[in-house]
Amino acid sequence: MKGSIIVLLLVLVSLFTIQESRAQEATTKIAVFAPLYLDSAFNGNNFKLGNTNLPKFLLPGLEFYNGVMMAIDSLNAEGVNAEVLIYDSKQSELAIQEILSKPDLEGVSLIIASFNNRNEIKALADFALSRKIALISETYPNDGGVTENPYFILVNSTLRTHIDALYKYLQRFHSTDNLIWIKRKGALEDMIQSFFTELQKKTPSLALRIKTVEMVDSLNQQTLLTSLDSNRNNVLICGSLNEPFGTAIVKTLADNKDYKGTVIGMPTWDGFKDLAKPEYKGIEIIYSSPYHFPRTDKIAISISNKYRNKFQARPSDQVFKGFESMYHFSKLLIKHKEAFLNNLSNKSFKVFNEFDIQPIRFKRDNPIPDYLENKKIYILKKLDGQIKPVF
Repeated sequence: MKGSIIVLLLVLVSLFTIQESRAQEATTKIAVFAPLYLDSAFNGNNFKLGNTNLPKFLLPGLEFYNGVMMAIDSLNAEGVNAEVLIYDSKQSELAIQEILSKPDLEGVSLIIASFNNRNEIKALADFALSRKIALISETYPNDGGVTENPYFILVNSTLRTHIDALYKYLQRFHSTDNLIWIKRKGALEDMIQSFFTELQKKTPSLALRIKTVEMVDSLNQQTLLTSLDSNRNNVLICGSLNEPFGTAIVKTLADNKDYKGTVIGMPTWDGFKDLAKPEYKGIEIIYSSPYHFPRTDKIAISISNKYRNKFQARPSDQVFKGFESMYHFSKLLIKHKEAFLNNLSNKSFKVFNEFDIQPIRFKRDNPIPDYLENKKIYILKKLDGQIKPVF
């Protein structure tokens, strides 16, 4: 894929603003923001990274962009009339505020964003609110301190929503198992646990019985083993977003085969590549995600084949996110126009995922939503390299 990516980046430099339109008939204008880091790859028009593999930090934004461009190709083939502007949110010479002051953003009806920095969210959300433009946030992080903004749409659901879905899953499938909450010391870990505690108090049915094991920093296997039961199924719930900590929990079960168990991970686990290591074979891992991209359906196979032919690589989830967001929401916008915000959960143009986008209010009596959020969460099981939805 290395050579193909370099060629693509060269194209990006000359087409930083990309417009796909059909003569004077274009009636829909869409802006896409993605972290492409072009200034890190080029000095003027000269590519400066040599012939080595691209740095990992470049790949998510580039792959999201590739998915968007594949969707644009599909929309063009269908005769869709649209103008699409693509901006590098990491262009060092242009801060987000400077990009937003550009006159070419006049008339934009939809913004699709792939964020990787919390500080960038508020500026773009404020711009969307001031212009009454729907802003689709596709990637983590999702918490940008946005309030009273009914134009800000979180497709990538908040941590609280994920915890709620995981709690319901545990109630349904693991209520009689040995449930162990495993956490590190830390403010974020305390917040995650508080979400669970709040659900424990609110549940109308019998609350789950969960033991808590707290580590100072890294996980100590011997400390954890004292809470496991060799006669029951042990459900080890990771109460931290720290990747090495989560991997250490999986390793505990892998190293101690006498204990039967399931590991419940956080929503960030869909990107944990270490979980595919052969030493973790046989360990059942459960985690939540607002996305499920089955690689065996007709659309996924078509995208994979086209991507492989063009880039000699397998498309990542970022490619599928870029394709789905561009295709699905563009089609909804063109169909529903001014009623777009009332039809965000419409399944007319479903690509891979169903969305249940609901208004969120921090104060119940506030008539203005603080934002709109996707409440559809998939509970996924990863076992021996295979990922399947279970709830």
